Amino acid sequence: MTLIRTFTEGDEIIGFYLLKKADIKQTNSTPPKDYFDIVLADTSGEIPAKLWDVSPADKETYFPMMLVKVQGLVQMYREKPQMKINRIRKATEEDGYTLTDFIRSAPIQPIDLVHMIKQTAASIQDSDLRSVVEFCISKVEERLMHYPAAKGMHHAYYAGLAYHICRMLELGEFVAKQRPFLNLDLIKAGVILHDIAKPEEMNAQLGIVTDYSFKGKLLGHISLAANWIIEAAIALGMDTSDEKIVILQHLVLSHHNLGEWGSPVQPQIPEAVALHYIDTLDAKLQAVEDALDSLPDSEEWTQPLKIIENKQIYRMKK
Repeated sequence: MTLIRTFTEGDEIIGFYLLKKADIKQTNSTPPKDYFDIVLADTSGEIPAKLWDVSPADKETYFPMMLVKVQGLVQMYREKPQMKINRIRKATEEDGYTLTDFIRSAPIQPIDLVHMIKQTAASIQDSDLRSVVEFCISKVEERLMHYPAAKGMHHAYYAGLAYHICRMLELGEFVAKQRPFLNLDLIKAGVILHDIAKPEEMNAQLGIVTDYSFKGKLLGHISLAANWIIEAAIALGMDTSDEKIVILQHLVLSHHNLGEWGSPVQPQIPEAVALHYIDTLDAKLQAVEDALDSLPDSEEWTQPLKIIENKQIYRMKK
């Protein structure tokens, strides 16, 4: 199977791919004609595609999150590769492929990632902090096995959220060792809790976000997680105005740092400052790594990355 990352202009492609997106649009012609605006994906990346002259039967046949076999031509459109699909059909059981064959996933097994998160939570010395963290984990533990960390910004793949948390825990351990004045319990708690409500914020299947949930659109993961901390305190018989509870809420509420980035308050304790930069470092480096991994072999520059102010990343010649 030819990986999308290896596509170059002029390639004639025949193969199986995940139909990640399939929107009906209309041409500007008179009269307008329906066509499919498609995104095809595999484990190496994705590519936009067009299927022209869509029939009524096609509209009832092709939907996101199905496997398809396509025959098409790779072309350049606005300096980006795009496929013109000439033929398409649904994959069948006899073809021998499953959706998981085409899904990008974290490089570590999800069960191992979730185990590390739970093990770290159990290592928190302060029993009150530990109990709140474990309460919040229990609300999403099953979904941690497969949820992405974002729709497209970073760690946007199967088990991406758990992978993001684990990489941040590693960074947090290092920073706390280098800066002993930081409270390691709070670093661990903040890392685990900062995005813990992402599975409630997004609707996702096999690591691909289809949309934001009702609560996600109206409240967002930051507010949801802050509310879960209060819920945990009530369930555990703790005073909701206790310093530890307020501090945990502050860690979550401030981790995006600025109001325009979603945080109602800025970091005002040392551990909150550390959490923001640990989160930022991991998210930005992962976005860069993912962009380089999916960069076609024939290209040297990635597409502009929103997470780093729309800058492109150059891949050095080996």
